[in-house]
Amino acid sequence: MDMRQVSPVTDYFVIVSATSDRQLKAIIEHVAEEVKKHHDIRPWHIEGNAINGWVLMDYGNVVVHGFLPDRRAYYDLEGLWREAPVMVHIR
Repeated sequence: MDMRQVSPVTDYFVIVSATSDRQLKAIIEHVAEEVKKHHDIRPWHIEGNAINGWVLMDYGNVVVHGFLPDRRAYYDLEGLWREAPVMVHIR
């Protein structure tokens, strides 16, 4: 989601879903590895954990949110920030 016009905190949200806590953990670890490998950047902060169904990785201008389906529905970031354009939507 392009947050530049709706939030002073970050430029983009990347929102991902997983079907299990193990899959969510693997996705988050893969994101961290690939961003480090290709851009030499580590997240400023990581919050939450896969077991609880929500992980946030703060890269400053980009915030990655990883969810299990029930947590994604509960937080409803797409609804909360509906003014933000969705750049890519894959389900």
